[in-house]
Amino acid sequence: MKENRIMKKGNDDFASDFQRIAGRVSTMSIIGNVILSVFKLIAGIAAHSNAMFSDAVHSASDVFSTVVVMIGISLASKKADKEHPYGHERLECVAAVILAMVLFMTGFGIGMQAFKNILSGSYNELQVPGMLALVAAVVSIMIKEAMFWYTKIYAVKIDSSALLADAWHHRSDAFSSVGALIGIAGARLGFPVMDSIASLVIFAFIIKAAYDIFKDAIDKMVDHSCDEETERQIYECVMKNKEVMGIDSLHTRIFGNRIYVDIEVVVDGSYTLKRSHEIAEEVHEDIERNFQKIKHIMVHVNPAQEDNI
Repeated sequence: MKENRIMKKGNDDFASDFQRIAGRVSTMSIIGNVILSVFKLIAGIAAHSNAMFSDAVHSASDVFSTVVVMIGISLASKKADKEHPYGHERLECVAAVILAMVLFMTGFGIGMQAFKNILSGSYNELQVPGMLALVAAVVSIMIKEAMFWYTKIYAVKIDSSALLADAWHHRSDAFSSVGALIGIAGARLGFPVMDSIASLVIFAFIIKAAYDIFKDAIDKMVDHSCDEETERQIYECVMKNKEVMGIDSLHTRIFGNRIYVDIEVVVDGSYTLKRSHEIAEEVHEDIERNFQKIKHIMVHVNPAQEDNI
C-alpha cells in the first residue's frame, strides 16, 4: 500500500492580522471606556443619580475586561514552541471564558439589586436625579452602542471569541445605560420603580449574552468540529482535483480561532510514491489557499481498490 502524510502550517498572515486588529480595537475600547467612565461619574455625582454612578462603575469594569482581552489575545498569538507545538490559540478562549463570567456577575448584580428594590417598596425614598443624568445616559447609550458594533464587526472578521465577548460587554453597558435612562426619567416623572423593572429586562439580556459567549469559547476548547457548511466546502475543494478519486474520511476540529483538518483521499493505486506525494501537496495547497483560518492540514493518501479504477 502506498501512502503519504503531509502536515504544514497555514498562512501566518492570519495570525499577524489577528493580533494587529485585536490590539487596535482593544486600545480604542480602553480609551472610550475611560473617557465615558469619568463623564458618567461626574454626571452621577453632580446630578445626584445613584443609577448613573453605578453605570459609571460598570463602564470602569469594561476597562478591566478589555485588558483581559488584550492579554488573552497576546498570549494566543504567540508562535508554537517546543512545549506547545500546536500553538497557544486556546488561551484566547480562556480570556473569553473569564469575560463571560464577568458579564454574568455584572448581570446577576443588576438583577439582584432590581429584585431587592422592587421587593422593598420604598420607592419614595429615592432622590430625584437632575437633568444632567438624563443627558449622560443618552450619550452613554449612543457611544456604547457604537463601540459594540465597531468591536463586533472586527471580532467576526478575525473570529475572536474574546473580542466578541468584549463587544457584548459594551452592549451590556448600553443596556445598563438604557435602564439608567428609564429609571432616571421614571423618577423625574414620579415612577422610580421603573428603574428596577428595566433592570430586570437588562439582566435577562446580559445573562443570555454571557451564556452564548461561554458556550462558544468552550466549544473551541474541546476540539469541536467545524460546521457542516465549512466541511462541505472543504470536500468540494478537494474533489476539484482531477486526480482525487474520492475521500475516505474528512475530520475537522476547532483549535482556538483556527481550524485543523485531517483528510484521507483516494488516488490511483498504480501511482508511484512520488506522484502520490505530489497529489497530496496539491490537495494541501488547494485547501490552504481557499481557507485562511485553517492552520494545520494532514493529508493521507489511500490507493483505490482495483474494482474502483
